Amino acid sequence: MIGFILRRVLYMVPTVFLVSIVTFIIIQLPPGDYLDTLAAEMGEAGADNTAVVEQLREQYGLGQPIYLQYWKWMSGILLEGDFGISFEKNLPVTDVIWDRLGWTFAISLLTLGFIWIVALPIGIYSAVRKYSVGDYVATLLGFIGLAVPNFLLALVMMYVAFKYFGQSVGGLVSPEYLDQPWSWAKFANLLQHIWMPVFVVGTSGAAALIRIMRANLLDELYRPYVVTARAKGMSEFQLLMRYPVRVALNPFISTIGWILPTLVSGEIIVAVVMNLPTTGPLLLRALLVQDMYLAGSLILIVSMLTVIGTLLSDVLLAWVDPRIRYQ
Repeated sequence: MIGFILRRVLYMVPTVFLVSIVTFIIIQLPPGDYLDTLAAEMGEAGADNTAVVEQLREQYGLGQPIYLQYWKWMSGILLEGDFGISFEKNLPVTDVIWDRLGWTFAISLLTLGFIWIVALPIGIYSAVRKYSVGDYVATLLGFIGLAVPNFLLALVMMYVAFKYFGQSVGGLVSPEYLDQPWSWAKFANLLQHIWMPVFVVGTSGAAALIRIMRANLLDELYRPYVVTARAKGMSEFQLLMRYPVRVALNPFISTIGWILPTLVSGEIIVAVVMNLPTTGPLLLRALLVQDMYLAGSLILIVSMLTVIGTLLSDVLLAWVDPRIRYQ
């Protein structure tokens, strides 16, 4: 098992390195750079911007070849933990993204827990009670969850919460708590708000995993080993949890590899609609203004989460299924 984990960790290093190169190149592909955008904005305001732009271009090294810019960025990350400067905000990238990363991870972990808590029991029930009323209801709700865009669900829930319950919508706390220090009252107010983005973001993921769990378990319920265990007198619940559910969890666990980065970066529109202090709107803005160090750092973090999510799913699969360790 240790050798298995070490091999996976070693695979991560070249993968992240290649992803960083591709990310940096893609960000540089659009014509111009951040200073061209800044010059256009200053020109619209009637300011003489030539000297200022040239000074900034020299300061940020944007006139250098792309490989030198990449080396400056990557060497700063590896040697000093410096992700560069956000051009638009004129602050270190770490200062810009630190608070948002915390909220992003908090919402993502809560959403992941919500997805598993909802999808696992409903998927098992739908498979065991195939074609029952409950199965049809779960199937209908699953299709609705997959079909309705998350941003539309967010708008509907925000309208209902404001119209009928008088709750402030948008953000994670009410406006009167924004600049206040943390207290029990502010924490209680956070709990009143945070469930909504967790529910909205987790709906489509839970709906998809319900269908996956149902299909996987149906493939296992009528296998010969299940029939044999039932014939030996094993209780239905013990049989279900010990054999078919354990095998059916393999594809379920493997979804961690894509769910984790998707939760962090894939709901940009929802974050914009609900005014969430997460990395999604920050990444969108950085790409629009070509703030390359900020955008590159966020994409690199998402890529690392993909690799880490894949590692976690591999380790969990190896723990659940001994056949993977033998391979």
